This record gives sequence, structure tokens and C-alpha cells, in this order.
Amino acid sequence: MLSAYAWVIALVGAALAYEGAQLVAAGGSWYYVLAGVAVLASGVLIALRRRAGFWLFGATSAATIAWALWEVGLDGWALIPRLAWISVLGLVLLPLWVAAKRWKLPPSGFGYALVSAVLPLAGAALVFGPLLYPSTIELAAPSAQANPAPFSRAVVNSPDGNVAANHDAGNWTAYAGSNLSNHYTPGDQITPDNAKNLKLAWEFHTGDLKPAGSNLGYAFQNTPLKVGDLLYICTPTQKVIAVDAATGQERWRFDPKTNPKAMAGVAATTCRGVSYYQAPPGTAECPTRIFWPMVDGRLGALDAQTGKLCTGFGQQGFVDLNAGTGNTKPGFVGPTSPPVVMRGVVIQPTGQVRDGQERDAPSGVVRAFDAISGQLRWAWDLGNPAITAEPPPGRTYTRSTPNVWTLMAADDELGLVYLPTGNASGDFFGKQRTPQEEEYTATLVAVDALSGKERWHFRTINHDLWDYDLGPQPNLVDWPMADGSVRPAVIQATKSGQVFVLDRATGAPIMPVQQIPVPQGTDHGDWTAKTQPVSPGMPNTVGAPSKTYETLKESDAWGITPFDQLACRIQFKKLRYEGMFTPPSLQGSLSYTGNHGGINWGGVAVDLRRGIMVMNSNRLPYTENVYPREEMNKLGVVSVFNGKSKTPGYMAQEGLAYGARKEPWMSPLNTPCVAPPWGYISGVDLRTQEVIWRRPLGTGYDQGPMGIPSYMKFELGTPNNSGSLATAGGVTFVGASLDNFMRGFDTRTGALLWETRVPAGPQAAPMSYTIDGKQYIVAAVGGHDRMETKPGDSVIAWTLPDEAGKAK
Repeated sequence: MLSAYAWVIALVGAALAYEGAQLVAAGGSWYYVLAGVAVLASGVLIALRRRAGFWLFGATSAATIAWALWEVGLDGWALIPRLAWISVLGLVLLPLWVAAKRWKLPPSGFGYALVSAVLPLAGAALVFGPLLYPSTIELAAPSAQANPAPFSRAVVNSPDGNVAANHDAGNWTAYAGSNLSNHYTPGDQITPDNAKNLKLAWEFHTGDLKPAGSNLGYAFQNTPLKVGDLLYICTPTQKVIAVDAATGQERWRFDPKTNPKAMAGVAATTCRGVSYYQAPPGTAECPTRIFWPMVDGRLGALDAQTGKLCTGFGQQGFVDLNAGTGNTKPGFVGPTSPPVVMRGVVIQPTGQVRDGQERDAPSGVVRAFDAISGQLRWAWDLGNPAITAEPPPGRTYTRSTPNVWTLMAADDELGLVYLPTGNASGDFFGKQRTPQEEEYTATLVAVDALSGKERWHFRTINHDLWDYDLGPQPNLVDWPMADGSVRPAVIQATKSGQVFVLDRATGAPIMPVQQIPVPQGTDHGDWTAKTQPVSPGMPNTVGAPSKTYETLKESDAWGITPFDQLACRIQFKKLRYEGMFTPPSLQGSLSYTGNHGGINWGGVAVDLRRGIMVMNSNRLPYTENVYPREEMNKLGVVSVFNGKSKTPGYMAQEGLAYGARKEPWMSPLNTPCVAPPWGYISGVDLRTQEVIWRRPLGTGYDQGPMGIPSYMKFELGTPNNSGSLATAGGVTFVGASLDNFMRGFDTRTGALLWETRVPAGPQAAPMSYTIDGKQYIVAAVGGHDRMETKPGDSVIAWTLPDEAGKAK
């Protein structure tokens, strides 16, 4: 047995030395090649029954512990690939004491214990100690401001009585609670003291499950609406269902029979939400209406009480959103986010454009339709602002313009709707963009809700080469100023990790904005902006919620074992990386935050009573490569609308000189190449702009290396998708992570108050309402194919038991 053990450690050493030599050749650390040679030599010497091999192994163990602590400190996750392997090898030596004594390897029992027990256990303690008692969970003391002034007024003056203008404890009238988009409810029945008592109230199954063998990408990202006694749900295939808000019993459903070709064409078939409209008194047909978009390019209107089509709206209940856009390919564009309804119009963008396929793409025009008749009231075409109605015969709105694919917000008093734009078609090669496309890429645009005229715009990225389109929903608050006044503000979080605070009426920065120098030059003929805008006064999400930016280094490369960590370290040295905003390259570049963010479409939540912003964010670098058209042709890469690529995983970007490939930076064992946390949730005091708490969000319980669940609840922090819910009671609810749990945190401190298992991936933002004297927390739980979370069709409600709900 001892002889077999000796040759095992010799083989481990040889493998480490071989891979370590590749790292040295790439300009990286010498440690692994030196340690590998030492372990190889110790194995050979032990096999030859030489005592020197035993001591050499012990010395290597001690040196490895010292080196690991020097390189990463007391970070349990980072220590795993550095110490776990040698600790395991050392502990295996322990039961071989009799054979080792017969071979006369140890000079004494103490020496053997030192090498086979003390040093390995010390390494194990350094790994598991920080994991069992993690310092990454940073909880703050409660804020000293016990009763701060609210960050938004309870009642907003809406000229047309728009019910979505205000936060309402009894209802949830727009995607994020109201047009202010704060993901906040005034309901305060659930508190940090009683949240632990939350129980299942009801569970409803939509029946909209992905068919066996289907190639559709399902994503149940819906946040329902609640008005009166009905809850309105939209499923991945855009079916609309109304259920009783108190019992979860179905009242009606409508199936629009969305075109399957369009659903197959979009990256993920989903429906984030619907919109509600209360028509003027005397309206005969559909006095209350539900509007929702379909990915095949339709905007529909239903009677909110019966689920029947409002046949007087558009053509028998539908408006054709493809008209005038030039879209002839099902799924090339498709709206997945609900419209904004205000001032008697339904404001609906064309929707998402399938990323990375063709330079010549349909228009990203945004239009407003009369909420009663469906007639076009205005169009905002950034490439041709003069066209405010339908384009002339034979023409279209400007093609390929940056689109609005995510969720919007609106100020019912100013009469402004806020449009977060994406990119012009061709995310990773921008040399051929027009001046208008450059100006409006990744830009927050405020337009008049009645005329569609632009009031102002603010660009968050200069010459975007990273797909940093604006995914997060804008968030409207009343910002406190130094003189005691308040200023209507819009908070715009970004994929790039920045959080900008702007004046709602003018777009002028309220918190300072700086242009900082960034890495320059490309190796493929594109150009790079000299500077990029940052918001130094607000916490960012580049690495962790703080005001400083994390810049990765070789020692940040990670894996479960030393071998996949070495693979990541070698990749790091071979990729181009010069910090934030390193441009894509032929060589291959590391992009951090990466195009998933930062903060994505889930946006942030604001507790208006406490002035605390809660944001869940990602820490997942991406690799980004560009490829000449000739290489794309050799690989057989074509647009998904022109056939099937012979080599999957690439972005054709047809019509441009270069194609592209982007993917999370992952190890050979399919874990991120940086140590956890890979996702955070944090609380920010908006009065001081300081992070008051942060903690990793999510565990590896349902996912692990090579897709194998760990069934362990170490709070490592996972990549996440969707947003959170802040309540006036002081509890923040969120799913979003890659494990199947819903959680409730104390908004002041970040303490975990409630956690419950759910039957599928929780990739939808929760909502809340009060009915019959009880506050409910509701979430769609159905997974996300691209996040590889468990699919399902549940909408679940939780509430306090009667006795717990009576006392606040």
C-alpha cells in the first residue's frame, strides 16, 4: 500500500510540474512547478524507501501552507485548490503508519504525526474554518436614523388617475409595484420579528411547461400584478392567467397562441409582466384592461375581469409591433418586458433584438398607442426623430438602432417615461456604428409620454464593446439634498457595475460623474473610447459593492482542484486583461464585470421608509474574443436566421468584418475561474451612499462542479438573475440565485430572517399585496434554461399565520 501511495503522489507531482511549467512559460507563478517537482521527488524517494522523501513531502506541505497564506490570506474558498490536495495526500499517509515504520521512514512517532496529521489538519482547518465562520458575511448595526423621511411621496399626482402612479399596500399595479419602479410595498405587516413565521398560503400551477424535446429556451421571469381581488400572471409562452389573490384559484386564462418560430428565434421565451389600465368612466368595452407583449411582435389587450379580447383595440384586440420595423424573420426582435401605461397611452418598445446575429437588424423604435383604440399616437425613432408617426410607404423606421428590451419607468407628474437602451446590432465590433448609434447606445432617455419628444438623455458607456446595454430598470426616488430639500431623481444601475443618480427632469447628475482613462487599442481595427463614465460617489458592483474597483490578478484565478485552478491561471496569463473596460481582442480578453453584469434586468429595490437601496449583483468575469470573417466562414458560423452553424457557441455578426464569442470564464470542471462569492446582495444607505451590509447570495445546494448538486448550504454566493422586493415592514425578499430557495433579509442589517425551499429556480422578482387584512409575498418559480436552473410552473404565495399576522 505504501508503495502504491508513493507512486500516486509521484504522479500528482508530475502532473503539477507539467502544468506548472506551462504557467511559467505563460509568465505566471513558479510555485506549482517547484511544488510539483518536490512532490514528484518525494514520491520517488518514498517508493525507494528513502527517509528523505518523507521529510521532503513534509517540507513541501509546510511551504505550501505558507505560500497559500501569503498569496490569498485567510480566504477559505481561495485556499481550497491550494491546500486541499496536499492535506488529503498527507492524511492518506496517516493509516500507513505500520508500513512506514517497517520501511523506517519516520525517525519517530512525533515526526510521522507532524507530516501525516498536524500539517494536513492545519491545512484543512485553514480551508474549512473561514467557510464555517465566513468573514465575507458583513452585517452592520441598525441605522441610527430610526424614522427617516421617506424617499418618495405616498401619493403622486397623476393627471389621468393612473393607478400605477402610486405605491399601494393593497395592490401591485405595475411590474415593480408602480411606475416609480422601486420594487417596494407600503405593506408593513411582515417584520424582522415575525418573518420567520411565514408559511405557504397557496401554490398555483400554470401548466406552461417546456414540451419534451423542445428547442425553446424557457424562462419564467414573471412578476404578477395584483389589482382588486385578482392576480395577473404571464407565462413563458405569453399566456395570461388571472387567479384569486387570496386563494390562488384560477378565474380565467387567455392563450394568444404565440408563433412557435418566433419563440424559437428569441434567446429565451419569456414574459416579465403585464400592465394594467383603468379606462375613463363610460368606456363600454373593457373598462379595465390588461396589456401585454408577445415575442412574435404583438401587443394585446384583455378585459381585466373576464379575460376576453378588447376587440376595439387595434385589430381585434392586437396591435402589430412588427409594422414599420422591417422585421421579416420571426424571433429576430421580440418584446419580453411589459409596456408603461400613462396619459392614456400604452408605451411599448419593439423589444429585444437577438444579440450578435446580423448587423442589418430591425429597428429599435419605441411607440405609444392609444389605450382605447390602439391607434399609433407617436413613435420615437432615434435615427430619424422627424418620423413621429408611421414611416412613409416603402420605408421603415431606422434599422439596427439601439433597442429598449428591458423594463421602463415613468414619472406621472412630469409626464416622462424613461427608456434604458441597448446596443446597435453587433455588440462586440463597433467600428461601423453611426453617430446616432454611438450617442444612444447604453443610454437612459427621457421622452414626453404624450408626444414622444426627447427631453434629455445620458449615456452610461462610451463606444460600448462589451454588451453593457442598460438592463436594470430605472428607479425613481426623491433624493435628499444638503439644504434639506428633495430633488426628483432617477437611479440607473448598470451592467458595468456603476450606479448613476440623475435629475429626473433634466438628466443632470446629482451624484458626481467622472470620465476616467481606460485601456486603449485593439488588435482588429476597432477603436476604443479614451474614457468611460463612472459614479465615484456611489457603491459599484465591480467585484463587490464598494466604491473601489476590483482589478483581477493571477492569484484570483480559481478552481476546485489545483489542476483546474492552474488551467484558469494559464488562461489568465494568455488573455488580455488591463482592468475594467479591457476591449475584446483576437488574442482573447477578460471582461469584468462581463456582459451578465454587474446588475442586470432585475435592477435594485428601495426601501422608501428607511432610505436603503438593496441590490443583488454578480461577480462573474467573461472571456470575449473577436474573429475575422474568414475564420467565421471556415467554422461555418452563420446567423441563426440563415441556417444552423456548423460550430456552435459563436456570434456570427453577419455584415460586420468580425464575428465574436463570449462566455463566462469557467474552469474545466465548469466552475467560475474566480473564487466565490460569485453573487452578492447588499444594502446601501442612500443618505450616506455607503454600503451598510453585504453578504453572498445563494449556495451550491442545487448546482456544483460538472453540474452535480453539492446539497451543501455553504453561503458561497452564486450568479443570480432577477431582483428583490423591499417592504415597509423592513424585510427584503429575493430568490434570483442558482439554488432553489426564497429568502427574506432584514433590510437594515442583512441578517437572514427566513428561508424556504421552492420547487424550481426562482428567477423572477417577488411582489407583495394585502388582501382581507393579510399581507402576501408572491413569486413565480419556474427556472431559467440559460441559467440551468430547475424548470417549473409554480406561482407561490406566503403569508403569516392568523395569530402572527395580527401583531406587527
